[in-house]
This record gives sequence, structure tokens and C-alpha cells, in this order.
Amino acid sequence: MPIETLASDIARIRSSYIRDRFAFVPGEEMVRIVQALGATDEDLDRLVTVSEALESDPTLPFRRTRTGRFGFDPASMEVRRLEFQPFMLSTEDDFVRHDAGQVRIFDEIRDDLQLNTALQALFVFKFMVFDGMAIQHRPKLDYDSERWVCTLLNVRTITDGDLIGEPALEGVHSDGVDHTMTTYLGSGNMTQDSAVTFLHEMAETNGTRWHDTDPELVRARAQHRDFLDTCLIVDHELKHSVSTLYAADPERPAFRDLLAFLTRRPVAEGHHSREFDSAAPHPTMPMTVPLRAPGGAAEAG
Repeated sequence: MPIETLASDIARIRSSYIRDRFAFVPGEEMVRIVQALGATDEDLDRLVTVSEALESDPTLPFRRTRTGRFGFDPASMEVRRLEFQPFMLSTEDDFVRHDAGQVRIFDEIRDDLQLNTALQALFVFKFMVFDGMAIQHRPKLDYDSERWVCTLLNVRTITDGDLIGEPALEGVHSDGVDHTMTTYLGSGNMTQDSAVTFLHEMAETNGTRWHDTDPELVRARAQHRDFLDTCLIVDHELKHSVSTLYAADPERPAFRDLLAFLTRRPVAEGHHSREFDSAAPHPTMPMTVPLRAPGGAAEAG
């Protein structure tokens, strides 16, 4: 894809995101974009199976998860891996679940994912879409900082004979950040009506199950079905929920693999994650990637 076409495509997505406060990019288009941003065919193939190496989630038995922290630095125009920190979402973040406010310790994302050129291209894509965009500020985040912190979650949700997989057990929620991006990697034995994402106005009640929400407060709906289907949400302006994962063949397990990029400004004094917000680089798994397209197209307009 020529650089001019890439810049035009990202500018169109960015305009939609600014206008609607969310955007859905079909996987076929995302594949072309990340290839233009440096993803190799081999790494795209590897991304399909990277979730096979996930570990048990600390609080949800139907999930397997790894996480990692990354920092966007506009001054150097780089994204880099940050050191491990515990993870917490609370009711202050519009997140109501049995483990809200609980410090969670996840297994870390490894080089098999962070050094994948397709994953690195997704970081660059996200930055090009949201950089410089005016958004509603969250309390206790430092909007005087130029830096951004991105928690990346690689998640597999599983439904089998013993467990019902809920991609969002918490119901209607926000992710406690400024920009949420979810990218679909694949699934197995999943019904056509599984895992539909609903976007809700902020007036919807936190914790409401997806099927009990007010239809008048549903802004849009989307479904990740094809490889690299990607949804972006301005997280403090729209809430979201996701429907249940159902098995097409009840005699076999069903699974759904996703990447979630949760990006926010650094926390300020008084934030519940203040002690978990280090900007230090990762000591044993370094990664640094330029936040610009090959050929020098650093911005989408």
C-alpha cells in the first residue's frame, strides 16, 4: 500500500472516530493497514496462534490471559515496553464486578507477541488514530503529561461443559482509560450470535447485563468475526458490554481470542493505581518501536 493511501485510510478512520467517538475497522482493511505499517505475512500467521500460550486468569476461570504495559512517548515518537506492574480496575472506573478494586497479578506477555511485527503495527495504528484528539478527561489522570500508558491484554475466553465464557462478565462498563481498542485474533466452535459488542451512552447503569440494557441508550453494536476486526472506543464517553460466548457444538469447547489495548494518560495523585504506574522500561524484555509508518508518514492528518 502506498504511503499516501495509508495516510488517507487512517485519516478516514480517525475522522470517523472523532465524529462518532467509536470506530469499527473490518479485518480485511486492518490487514492491509498493518502490512503497510511493517507487519510481515509470517507474523500475521503467528498472531493467529499466539493465544495458545496463555496462562490462567487470576480471577476468571473461563479466561486465559497475559498482559503487558507499554508506553507511548510522543516526544521521541516511540512505543516501548514498560516494567511489570499489578493491575486494578475499580468502581471509580465504571467497572462493577466481584474483583473490582482487587489487585490482580497476570502472567506477562512474552517476546512471541511483543516482537511480532503485526502487533507492533497495531500499536502504531492506534497512536496515529487517537494522537492529538480532544476527549473528555477522566478524574485523577495527568493530562499535563504528553505520555500515554497502554495495558495490552491478550485474552482467550472459553465455554465448555463446565464453564460459560463471558467476554465481559462485568456487564456494562468502561475500562478506566481514555482509548480502548479491541482486535480479534480468532475463535473456534463459536456460534454466529456470540460475543456481540454493544456501545452504550454514559447514562446506562454500570454492571447491567447486556440483555437487560435500555435499547434507547444503545449507540451502536459491532461483532468481531474476522481476523483483525478492530473496534476503537473513547472510553470515558461511551460504555460497552459484550454478549455471552456460546458453543456451536455443545460437545466441544468454544473459544475466542482477542487483544485489548487500554490506553490512558499517567495517573495523578489520589488515583487507586498511583503505586502501579511506573514509566521504567522492562528490565528483561525490552521493546522499542518507532511511532511512524515506514517511509516517514508519522501522522494521518
